[in-house]
Amino acid sequence: MSDPAAEIAALIDQIRHHDRLYYENDAPEISDSDYDGLMQRLRALEAAHPELLAPDSPSQQVAGRVSEGFAKSRHGVPMLSLGNAFGEEDFSEFLARIRRFLALKDDEPIAVVAEPKIDGLSCNLLYENGRLVRAATRGDGAEGEDITANIRTIADIPQTLRVENLLSPAPARIEIRGEVFMTRADFLAFREQQIAAVAEREGRKARGEKLGPAIVPPVNARNAAAGSLRQLDPSITASRPLKFFAYAMGEASERPAETHSGWLEQLRAWGFVVNPLSTLLPADEAPDFQRRMASERAALAYEIDGVVYKLDRLDWQGRLGFVGREPRWAIAWKFPAERATTKLLRIDIQVGRTGALTPRAVMEPVFVGGVTVTHATLHNEDEIARKDVRPGDTVILQRAGDVIPQIVGATDADRPDRGPAFVFPDHCPACGSQAVRVGGDVVRRCTGGLICPAQTVERLKHFVSRRALDIDGLGEERMELLHEKGWVLGPADLFRLHEHRAELEKLEGWGAKSVTALLKGIDARRDPPLERFIFALGIRRIGEQNAKLLARHYGEVRPWMERMQAAAIIGSEAREELGSIQGIGPSIAEELVDFFAEERNRAALEDLLGQVSPRPATVAEGSALAGKTIVFTGTLTTMTRDEAQARAEAMGAKVSKSVSKKTDFVVVGEDAGSKAAKAAELGVTVLSEAEWRAMAEG
Repeated sequence: MSDPAAEIAALIDQIRHHDRLYYENDAPEISDSDYDGLMQRLRALEAAHPELLAPDSPSQQVAGRVSEGFAKSRHGVPMLSLGNAFGEEDFSEFLARIRRFLALKDDEPIAVVAEPKIDGLSCNLLYENGRLVRAATRGDGAEGEDITANIRTIADIPQTLRVENLLSPAPARIEIRGEVFMTRADFLAFREQQIAAVAEREGRKARGEKLGPAIVPPVNARNAAAGSLRQLDPSITASRPLKFFAYAMGEASERPAETHSGWLEQLRAWGFVVNPLSTLLPADEAPDFQRRMASERAALAYEIDGVVYKLDRLDWQGRLGFVGREPRWAIAWKFPAERATTKLLRIDIQVGRTGALTPRAVMEPVFVGGVTVTHATLHNEDEIARKDVRPGDTVILQRAGDVIPQIVGATDADRPDRGPAFVFPDHCPACGSQAVRVGGDVVRRCTGGLICPAQTVERLKHFVSRRALDIDGLGEERMELLHEKGWVLGPADLFRLHEHRAELEKLEGWGAKSVTALLKGIDARRDPPLERFIFALGIRRIGEQNAKLLARHYGEVRPWMERMQAAAIIGSEAREELGSIQGIGPSIAEELVDFFAEERNRAALEDLLGQVSPRPATVAEGSALAGKTIVFTGTLTTMTRDEAQARAEAMGAKVSKSVSKKTDFVVVGEDAGSKAAKAAELGVTVLSEAEWRAMAEG
């Protein structure tokens, strides 16, 4: 019997590994479709086992980074991702979640706006007093690349909001969001120009002439648009045939509409181009709209890979809010899979930072669903055996929703010269240690631990990654080199790198200026926020969200460490306290306890604390709930439990599952039960639902 928890952990390792390669090193090993395949598998497992869904899962976060070639620009309101639907059942469940969260009756109508999902690059435009002052890419959702100069070259984007015939005055400050893209015709013409430029360059090379930068023709319209928008020279962007559709609102000093459909009308009035196919319709008509778009997509002037459905009422959107990295009020319904056949060349084994061995298919390049695919994950050895795919096979590759790569199976399994079945290694390819499956675990894991270079290097890469300590200048190759040289064997060694300054400057491609910048960047991270420090340690299952929960609950690094060690005793106060934190389940608690039970981990942590001093967690201010611990019990009648908890956390409260002497408030609904009695026994302040609402809205 398989172990979904182990497979989820292995997938998270892979996804974070590829995040680093793509966003930090600009050197992806797999295509976007491969990456999305990993994410889809993770989502499927988390949907089947919701108790294993952690707030720090990559499925709950926005992937991205800011290029070093552009200044950073922070969004007023985060730019998040969308959840996916792949059929009517998924869409029906999306509507059902909305009804449950808002406690809507079954017969209460829900209106949605359907917008074709453009395959381009998301962009955030900030207008102050009606004038464009800054533009940025989505980046990691919180912070993007400042591309203002490039955006000003796109004719579809007004420099000043049009003032005549306004439905309402322009707010003093507003973020307007949309998609930069190329039409099919423009892309094909642009690609032909690039191919011709490559041929000319090769001719000049043959003649021994001086050459400019290498030219790589884009493989699809999205890559062409993204590359054009990220040019450091705005005149190059100006020469590219870029279009823009506006569709969303970020931060706003005042809300210019009450519905999303009204917002689109306001955008048109301000002078933006809004997709003319965007349609307001009853939610139950979405399947018909989806089928119509699927039949018409080939005739459209631009590429789409599905339709985005957004709840029309903005007040309902506000109440629903977000879960992880996704809004609860919108979903992207993707089109069915496209398929192609190619040859499976070999199966490689990758080792993640938790020791998980993951098989990856290496194939002859094949163009499917708009991209060239060369790799696909095979998830685990059971998956390989179930599909019985072998090197040398001709395999069917499909991209579900145009983004999800999967090997369906072999087409020539009955050929007489077929090779033997793939034998999954029982030893780690990185260190030679035994690789074992414990119990019903589907994942085979290296037992080398700290002696395994693959795990050590992966942990170090995670430690310096953007969402952890965010140390610039330490990409994949550099980190591997520093580890190979023996200069960085653990996180604390990074802060002692100045001892090797002279040797670093002699390395090819480094130099004094580069080394100075690197050491300066390392020194700037000697006082990281506590939540980043905890996340950077790479404790299994402890991602950004769980790190924030722990930092907010324990406040400072030493109390956190002491309580984690004390929590090793089952039934102790420290263990019960850890388990009471909303979002920290038994599996996560076990990982924390196991980490601190290992003497080498504690020693490495003490060594690290000799070099860094994590800043105490900051507590949100400005509300009666900031920094307070709150417990909800019983049935709430004016809002759902999910909505109440989301609102409390947004106000800076810690939501706990159990009542203790550290609890500040217990909100009591109907049929409250034992938690209300425990609150009375401990003298904890009890709030009625009406009192809670007054506090939450005050």
